[in-house]
Amino acid sequence: MELIIAIFIGLLFACGVYLILRRSIVKVILGIFVLSNATNLIIFLAGGIKSEAVAFIPDDAESLNPELINDPMAQVLILKAIVIGLGIAAYILALKYRYFEVTGTHDLDQLKNTDQK
Repeated sequence: MELIIAIFIGLLFACGVYLILRRSIVKVILGIFVLSNATNLIIFLAGGIKSEAVAFIPDDAESLNPELINDPMAQVLILKAIVIGLGIAAYILALKYRYFEVTGTHDLDQLKNTDQK
C-alpha cells in the first residue's frame, strides 16, 4: 500500500513541477496546488498507515500495544496544511483576477510588454 501511495506522490510532484514551469499563470497556480497536496500526502505517509489502528488511546485502556496506535500528529499537521492551503488558494486566485484585469493576459511572457512609461 505504501509503495502505491509513494508512486502516486511522485506522479503528483512531477505534474506539479511540470505545471509550475508553464507560461500561463493559471497553470502555475494549479501547479502550486498540486505540489501542496503531494506534500500533504508525504506527511500522511510519514505518519504511518495502519488500517486497524486507533489514533487516540481510550481513557479506560490500561495497556495498549504501541504498534496498534497511529500517530495523530501527522493528521493534525495535514489538517492545518489543508486549511492554510485553502486560504492561500483564495488569496492567489484573487491576485490572479486582479492581475488579469490590469494586464489583460494570462501569459507570463507577455508581462514584459505591460510596463508603463
